Amino acid sequence: MAIDVKLKPVSINFTLKDHIYDVLRESILKVDIYDADEELRLDERRLADQLGISRTPIREALARLAQDGLVEILPRKGVFIHRKSLEEILDMVVTWAALESMAAHIAARIAPEADIKALREFAMRHSATASKAELSEYSDANIKFHQAIFDLSGSPLLKSTTDGLFAHMFAVRRRAMGENNRATHSVADHMEIIEALEARDSELASRLVREHTMRLHDHIRERWTRLANKGKARAEIAKSEKASEKT
Repeated sequence: MAIDVKLKPVSINFTLKDHIYDVLRESILKVDIYDADEELRLDERRLADQLGISRTPIREALARLAQDGLVEILPRKGVFIHRKSLEEILDMVVTWAALESMAAHIAARIAPEADIKALREFAMRHSATASKAELSEYSDANIKFHQAIFDLSGSPLLKSTTDGLFAHMFAVRRRAMGENNRATHSVADHMEIIEALEARDSELASRLVREHTMRLHDHIRERWTRLANKGKARAEIAKSEKASEKT
């Protein structure tokens, strides 16, 4: 059974290709990709019916999403939202930690006072939403906080590099945020990072950002065993199917 992502019919006044891509991408980001029981298959016909368009622009948008690493198009099986393996997730988090650590180092040295102040105001405004009842809202604010660190660095390359990791980091952080009281710890960490930026302490800001993200890494490694087991099972099935094709 395919997953039922929530879509609305689109107007023909839009540039269709780009709009369909944006609509599908936004809808995929709302899916709890790293819930091990979540059904991740997308049905082209259902997507086309929901949007009120033909399947051709749907296929074109899905091809772009596949290039972005958000979906997998498997011959004779269908289209699936891409779920990274546990090993891939851990590697991605380490990469993010390294890049954001450098961004924080630069931001502490060059970011305008007004921009750092705006980051503090943003963090304070959303700190109250870290309660479990408002976890979804805080999860969105949380990833925006980390994106803001890259903006403050003023480095287009750092930002564009992490844009490629954004969708999966968003899904990973959203799932982890509801585990082990991580939302409350996240608020405290963010305020310490802001204080280091305000003090123009580049070494401290860099270290705090790196340690903050690596705590996410350690949490995933220790707790996401079910996802790891499912990944191993999927790998075994793929290996078996490949062997069958050769015989």
